[in-house]
Amino acid sequence: MDLERAQRFADEWVDGWNSHDLDRILKHYSDDVVFTSPVAARILDGSDGVVRGKEALRAYWTEALSRIDDLRFEVLGVYAGVDTVVVNYRNQVGQLVNEVLTFDGDLVVAGMGTYGPLPAT
Repeated sequence: MDLERAQRFADEWVDGWNSHDLDRILKHYSDDVVFTSPVAARILDGSDGVVRGKEALRAYWTEALSRIDDLRFEVLGVYAGVDTVVVNYRNQVGQLVNEVLTFDGDLVVAGMGTYGPLPAT
């Protein structure tokens, strides 16, 4: 993964999120993706924070968007690894977040949402 490709992905990814267009976001994910997030653990009843499969990811993100109607991300940095992209961003409440996404070819096969502290109010 080169940095230019990682940046293109991040640009498309954040545009999809900021438009709340799940089809636009999910086109980047494989059918058997595994995604982990502490937010999933809070939103999905009985969840251990692990979401398995694209349709389960759609259900999770549909629920999240229904609860967070002002969701908006601002990308602060994009980092490329061999087959991994890290997108560092600030969410709608000012919290710093990293998405760590592993690719197989053009599709994300594994992802992790990692969250920093909430900003002081």
